[in-house]
Amino acid sequence: MRHCINCCIQLLPDGAHKHQVNCRGGPHHGHQVCPTCKGENKILFRVDSKQMNLLAVLEVRTEGNENWGGFLRFKKGKRCSLVFGLIIMTLVMASYILSGAHQELLISSPFHYGGFPSNPSLMDSENPSDTKEHHHQSSVNNISYVKDYPSIKLIINSITARIEFTTRQLPDLEDLKKQELHMFSVIPNKFLPNSKSPCWYEEFSGRNTTDPYLTNSYVLYSKRFRSTFDALRKAFWGHLAHAQGKHFRLRCLPHFYIIGQPKCGTTDLYDRLRLHPEVKFSAIKEPHWWTRKRFGIVRLRDGLRDRYPVEDYLDLFDLAAHQIHQGLQANSAKEQSKMNTIIIGEASASTMWDNNAWTFFYDNSTDGEPPFLTQDFIHAFQPNAKLIVMLRDPVERLYSDYLYFASSNKSADDFHEKVTEALQLFENCMLDYSLRACVYNNTLNNAMPVRLQVGLYAVYLLDWLSVFDKQQFLILRLEDHASNVKYTMHKVFQFLNLGPLSEKQEALMTKSPASNARRPEDRNLGPMWPITQKILRDFYRPFNARLAQVLADEAFAWKTT
Repeated sequence: MRHCINCCIQLLPDGAHKHQVNCRGGPHHGHQVCPTCKGENKILFRVDSKQMNLLAVLEVRTEGNENWGGFLRFKKGKRCSLVFGLIIMTLVMASYILSGAHQELLISSPFHYGGFPSNPSLMDSENPSDTKEHHHQSSVNNISYVKDYPSIKLIINSITARIEFTTRQLPDLEDLKKQELHMFSVIPNKFLPNSKSPCWYEEFSGRNTTDPYLTNSYVLYSKRFRSTFDALRKAFWGHLAHAQGKHFRLRCLPHFYIIGQPKCGTTDLYDRLRLHPEVKFSAIKEPHWWTRKRFGIVRLRDGLRDRYPVEDYLDLFDLAAHQIHQGLQANSAKEQSKMNTIIIGEASASTMWDNNAWTFFYDNSTDGEPPFLTQDFIHAFQPNAKLIVMLRDPVERLYSDYLYFASSNKSADDFHEKVTEALQLFENCMLDYSLRACVYNNTLNNAMPVRLQVGLYAVYLLDWLSVFDKQQFLILRLEDHASNVKYTMHKVFQFLNLGPLSEKQEALMTKSPASNARRPEDRNLGPMWPITQKILRDFYRPFNARLAQVLADEAFAWKTT
């Protein structure tokens, strides 16, 4: 919040003020002695009717109708004093302008100021290397914010008192089918028994001159994917099956999903895992189909577009399907065995948490809670899917998320103010609705200037566990991955039943530099304020405790990181 300070400065040589100094009203006529200066020649500043020191001024505009004759009548000493005062004012104004409208003055101010900028549009990736980066910063504002802690603590206590982890009501399969008739007409109930990934053959009615990806929405709406689909086109016609004068293409869904969370190391895990020869990912790293594209969401701020049909999503797995098809059609048992070990993965970090679209498409809500979640539909088709989750301390995740997505005016001050506003908004929702209703509330999520809700891991995981068995999950911590990449990757290999790697392959996978590292300019901003960290630890504590309880692992409480 910018404070605009307009100060009227009028001095007379006889020591009296003709006009009372004021920032709001006009001059007061008549000879009045300034009650603050008591007749002395002083420059008086007022902000919102409160006296301020000169060094606290953010913007100063001199007003008055004194002419230069009055200036020349001053005695030499008084003239020098006024000139000196004007020089200081000019320096203060210059420091404010040079430091930016939302930055702290170069000359420190003991007064707290600031506001909550509007929320940037957020669409989603982090790595081990950015978990402990600290730079020295002035503690002036941190001390100022400490004074606000008791009032913020009351907000957190209000939220904590209303936390209740309830069991959600699961929808019937028939209700799911009614919501997604086309999807259920395309994906079959059963898959090929000799493929590790869920695959099936589908008739292709196009001619040899037909572009199989002509209407694919990923191509139509994003230029950066066009080269990817050029490669798919070249490989397409050589991987069709033929029977009874018809063409058939192999369609596949992922065998496993890396479902979250953003800024928790999912990109680094993806980049290392795809080096394994038995793992094939979608042509696009994060399709976001289950959570966004099937609803026509590219950027929520841009509104809804045409919905991406399930066929567009299945196209993304064609390269992997070609290799699986090659194995299924191979003459030798050795070749079949080699190709049938291939598994397909998908790594959209929004899959675990993002259900923002439900309010636009699902009507029969119960007390503001979504009647259907992403996992309901995935489970309907793939009840045996394997799910990998990478998590990190939600406090650090939020700051990393802020640095990655904020477009301007990034600072520890700005982050603190956004956190405070988000907590207030979340409390307002909790006063009237359940925890689940607030976590999945699209309006609230778009209003919050930082994605506070993404760190509520326990809420999301419990809802996923309502449809999938716990044994189908591998839950990892970024902190563990950062300290021992080799151990983490071995856990993933074991979970996915992947074959062993050669020493050279393993060295390449484990010694590669971390992916999606924090940008140098963000690193230079340093850490969040200690008081901001304390506030967020207080907020996330009950959610972390529940997560640690569910996973029977106190490391997920992040008591010490």
